[in-house]
Amino acid sequence: MPQVKPVPEGMHTVTPHLVCAGAAEEIEFYKKAFGATEVGRLPGPNGKLMHAMLHIGDSALMLVDEMRDCNALGPKALKGSPVTIHLYVEDVDACIERAVAAGAKITMPVQDMFWGDRYGRLEDPLGHQWSVATHKRDVSPEEMKQAIAAVAAK
Repeated sequence: MPQVKPVPEGMHTVTPHLVCAGAAEEIEFYKKAFGATEVGRLPGPNGKLMHAMLHIGDSALMLVDEMRDCNALGPKALKGSPVTIHLYVEDVDACIERAVAAGAKITMPVQDMFWGDRYGRLEDPLGHQWSVATHKRDVSPEEMKQAIAAVAAK
């Protein structure tokens, strides 16, 4: 019998799995906003998605429709989310612009940050929080300490 890999081919050890009050619409948003490609979806008997898999860049993202009877609730039902999904891209400004055009709301405008990233934050149409960045320069631990001290002093 062949050996089965504990982490399937093409997957990473940590993969976000989002509950969505409208997973099919969220998939279309991720395609437009982040260039996601759909790997597959498994519809349930009631028409809701039991599982969907996307790739954004080199990473997988799983989605499922909200199912209250299973206590699977999305950010809108929970009135927010403490989770932020971080996305590195080639051009953060262009990505944020695409996401806004697709229906996202900017929660922090893009700016150059002390840790070396150009960085912004947004909320997608179903309430999931995203931080988006392009790494612009490497920062040494000493530079980081100085920058944090300067920010704290303000």
